[in-house]
This record gives sequence, C-alpha cells and structure tokens, in this order.
Amino acid sequence: MSAGGGTKAIIAALGANLGIALTKFIAWGLSGSSSMLAEAIHSVADSGNQALLLIGGKRATRAATPQHPFGYGRERYIYAFIVSIVLFSVGGLFALYEAYHKLQHPEGIHSWQWVPVTVLLIAIGLESYSFRTAISESNHIRGTTSWVDFVRRAKAPELPVVLLEDAGALVGLVFALFGVGLTLITGNGVWDGIGTAMIGLLLVAIAVVLAIETKSLLLGEGADPEDVTRIEQAILAGPGIDRIIHMKTLYLGPEELLVAAKIGVPRTDQADEVARHIDETEARIRAALPIARVIYLEPDIYRPGKADAGDTAAAAPAGPVPPALA
Repeated sequence: MSAGGGTKAIIAALGANLGIALTKFIAWGLSGSSSMLAEAIHSVADSGNQALLLIGGKRATRAATPQHPFGYGRERYIYAFIVSIVLFSVGGLFALYEAYHKLQHPEGIHSWQWVPVTVLLIAIGLESYSFRTAISESNHIRGTTSWVDFVRRAKAPELPVVLLEDAGALVGLVFALFGVGLTLITGNGVWDGIGTAMIGLLLVAIAVVLAIETKSLLLGEGADPEDVTRIEQAILAGPGIDRIIHMKTLYLGPEELLVAAKIGVPRTDQADEVARHIDETEARIRAALPIARVIYLEPDIYRPGKADAGDTAAAAPAGPVPPALA
C-alpha cells in the first residue's frame, strides 16, 4: 500500500467521524438516547484511532539510527495495535456499560424524537462516503484478492483498519437506528438498550480481529509465498549461483523487506567472481521485488551432509524470526 493511498483514506474517515461525533452528541443531549451516546463515543474513538494512524505513519518515516539500524517502519504496526485497544476499551466496553445501565433503567425518547433518526441517516451518508473512499484506495492494490484475504494478508495496516472501522461504523449505525426506531414506535426504552448492546458487541468483535492481525505483524511476518518464489527465481536466474541452501525473509515495515539467504557457489570461483555474482544477484532481487531493500547473501560451498544437519530451515521458504546472518 502506498502511503498516499492510506493517508487519503484516513483523512476522509477522520473528517467524517469528527462531524458525525458532534451531531451525535447533540442528538444525545436533546433526546437522551443511549444508542446515540454509544454511537457518539464510537465516533470519538474512531477519530482518535485515525489520528493515531497518522502519527504512526509520520513516525515510521524517520531515518535509521545506530540504535535502530533497520529504521522505524514497524511503528505503523504498533499504532495499529493501539487502535485495536482503543476501539475495544473506549468504544466497545463503554457501549456495553451504557447498554447495561439502559436495560436496568429503560426510558423512552420523549423529546426531540425526530433528531436521533435524522442524525443517524446523515451519519450513514457520511460513513458511506468514507467507506467508499477506503474501498476505492484498497482496490488500487487489492487486485483479485478477496476482501477477507486482503485484511488478513495486507502488510500495511492503515487501509484494513479503516475498512474494518468504516464497515463497523455503518453496521453500528444500523443497530442504533434499529434501537432508536423501535423505542420511538413502542415507547419502550429497552429497545434502545438492546441497540446499544449490539453496538458494543460489534465493536469488541472488530477490535479482537484487529488485535489478532496486527499482533502477527508485530511479531514479524515473512514474505508471501508468491514473493518468495519471485526472490528464489531472481537468485537462481544468473551465473555463479548453484543453489539456495536456505533463505528467510522478514518485513521490517509495510514497504521494506529483509532478505537473508545462504547461497551455494561453485568451488572454483575466485573471491572477486563471488563478489560480482552476489552484486548481480542483489540487483536481480530488487528488480523482481523492489521492497526487498535490505539483502544479506552469504556465499558457501554446498555440502549435503552439513545442510541436512545444520541448516534445518533449508526447506522453509520464509519465516517470522530474524535470520542468522553469520
């Protein structure tokens, strides 16, 4: 995902949520609907989350330092994980608490009855615009991948986070409209509490999904099988490389991949020939996969017995743990 595409989707979502949060608070103040309060807090949480994603994207662009030699690309994963915590605690748990309070003391909506419905309909329109923007930006890089696989496999966290937030916001607005509508029709505030509880459970579920996906990125993920195949083909495409003894990859950030491989070279090669072949191989890897910006290639003489005994990762194309470079 390009940084520009993610930023555009985040800014669209942030603008929509700030406007929606204000109108929902006004509607809650006039009507006293718990569904409106839960939705207002939901929009505040979403606005804070988008601000966190923007901060994470900015901090991730800092140059590498001696203390952090591989840069700060993973800050985007850290802030995305914080988003899941905020969504769970501020959004989901607050909505469940408000639902419990409302179900214990149900009250109908007796004043400004038209306001909540009007605000919810306007909010659905604004959230639809934000969701459409996120879908449009995602389609630029999603290709033929299904939406589920896109959310699960995307290395850049911003668009999946915004997609899930916007989808959850739209469904939450429908739940709120359900609770408010039935409360106005029946005069029974229990429906308002039920709608609020549905919103809370939805937000908790989305937060759990986000936490699971971003946790995997934080731990460190290797390249996808298709990219591993492209790297292997690039390594073996030129002269002077007999085989790949073993190779590991690791995402240092959404747009930076580390490649570490032990490669078998001919016994007869001189040092200058080996160095030239390694340089050519690195160039082929970067041409095949431009995000492979950090490459370590260790030349060795292939010895089947040693490979079988000592290089246990020989059959593994990629892995989430840092490679042994020595």
